[in-house]
Amino acid sequence: MGRKTLELLTESMFYVLMSLLREDRCGTEMADWVQGRTGGRVRLGPGTLYTILAKFQEENLIRETAVDGRRRTYTLTEEGRRRYLEEVARLRACLSDAEEEGQ
Repeated sequence: MGRKTLELLTESMFYVLMSLLREDRCGTEMADWVQGRTGGRVRLGPGTLYTILAKFQEENLIRETAVDGRRRTYTLTEEGRRRYLEEVARLRACLSDAEEEGQ
């Protein structure tokens, strides 16, 4: 049985979507925001970030809103917001299970 595309988001993917919840950002702004939000725990190198952005565009989770030279700005689509909220619910369920087990 094959896994549905983006059924589970990696930590990096989750934070990229989170970075777009309140405002449009370019790749550098996303990477800086994620690093700051996570206290440096999650660092997005260019290869990782742009692979994620390409996949998210392919899946219609984000879309480009502006291009200025090499700087591309992205926004979260309704599908992207829905997918982010699904992941939040999944993570909350995992935490609830852990708490029930006394962890």
